[in-house]
Amino acid sequence: MSLKIYNTLNRRIEELIPGGVKKDNIEDYPVVTIYTCGPTVYGYAHIGNFRTFVFSDFIRRYLKFRGFKVNHAMNITDVDDKTIKGAAANHVTLEEYTQKYTDIFFEDLRTLNIEPVEHNPKATESIKDIIDILEKIDEAGMLYEKDGSLYFNISKFSEYGKLSLLDKREIKSGISFDADEYEKEDVRDFALWKAQKEGEPFWETPYGQGRPGWHIECSAMIRKIFGTTIDIHIGGVDLIFPHHENEIAQSEAAYKEKFVRCWIHSEHLLVDGAKMSKSLGNFYTLRDLLAKGFSPRSIRYLLMSAHYKKQLNFTFEGIKQADQALERIDNFIVRLIDRKGDGENLEVKSFTDKLIHEFIETVDNDLNISGGLGVFFDFIHKINLMITDDKISKKDAENILAALKILDQVFGFIFFENEVEDPDKDRIDKLVDERIRAKKNKDFSRADEIRELLKNEGIILEDTKDGTRWKRKK
Repeated sequence: MSLKIYNTLNRRIEELIPGGVKKDNIEDYPVVTIYTCGPTVYGYAHIGNFRTFVFSDFIRRYLKFRGFKVNHAMNITDVDDKTIKGAAANHVTLEEYTQKYTDIFFEDLRTLNIEPVEHNPKATESIKDIIDILEKIDEAGMLYEKDGSLYFNISKFSEYGKLSLLDKREIKSGISFDADEYEKEDVRDFALWKAQKEGEPFWETPYGQGRPGWHIECSAMIRKIFGTTIDIHIGGVDLIFPHHENEIAQSEAAYKEKFVRCWIHSEHLLVDGAKMSKSLGNFYTLRDLLAKGFSPRSIRYLLMSAHYKKQLNFTFEGIKQADQALERIDNFIVRLIDRKGDGENLEVKSFTDKLIHEFIETVDNDLNISGGLGVFFDFIHKINLMITDDKISKKDAENILAALKILDQVFGFIFFENEVEDPDKDRIDKLVDERIRAKKNKDFSRADEIRELLKNEGIILEDTKDGTRWKRKK
């Protein structure tokens, strides 16, 4: 089996070949180099942003699960039009303003159980590298100056438009564009370096005082960290043009080599079937959803559950369905933990081996996580039937739990909260024991009173043949 991924650049599903040279075994490949376009830290990241970041985390986790070695960078854009405007409006320095939202962003990543990556470069810490790439673009004859700013001459880069498949007739070479973000209809020479404006932060360079344009920052940070062609570049589909198109042009113009082997873009997230917008009242940050009582575990599950090339319609009902899916997993784990019998059922090993094999076979086909989840829940159904028929021993249960922990290296939601001990565990255990004694003594009034008390605290009691167990409603 080999991992195949849809490459936006070539518009086809291709085998992932780290380093560009085919090897016989995964362990023979060099480290997979990955770059994810990170946040612009001018405010709270919204739930659409987190679809991309959860997807990026899934790719990272799956590659490691498959045996690849990974070197992953995700940048922080801490100087651009939006951050400068935000700092000025709040009467603080650019660094104070962006550090606040950088800290918030990393806290949100931890909340969603997104793994830290190896590198988190900041644009403001990469000015030397930005100057280096500017000088190389200049040497290539594709840079020109206008009113103190520097622009990339797209007419001199013959492959401009190859990622976004622009119609060459749309290109308006010689017309400069200063804004960091613009629409596809406005295909003009883009700003690499912006001349200093009054009140804006600036850096001294051979080209005068100023600050970088948005697009040049990622190219410089990628070169700074990896030094050459990278294997995977991840971002949302909204970044294909202009951001990623411009990254390719300036990087390949400067360094005369392929910039990225495989471009992976996740589709848009919709909210209640519509594009997220503050004016529609459907614009949510992660913290908005947590304040409404939704669990980060369920949010992670929902964001991860749809194939990355399909639009995800994010709804509150969808989060509730994620709750139900996770409750099914939790109940399964509780049933496994409750197993008492001796012996070992050889059929269980066959099922767990098949689970891992079919999961890999499914997800290897263009990162099909939705299909992988289908394989996983089919497994749960089969084992639940065996538990009901008393065909699963304590040893079998331990082997199944070990398989779940292997899969959770990819999912990151199976044991997301199960490993966190409830702070009220001792008190709840005592109440559960008291209820058991009350039932034995036929004091049903007290038993019902304890059940109601715990229910009001969000504690669900389940009476089974193996005793009473409890869990906190999520």
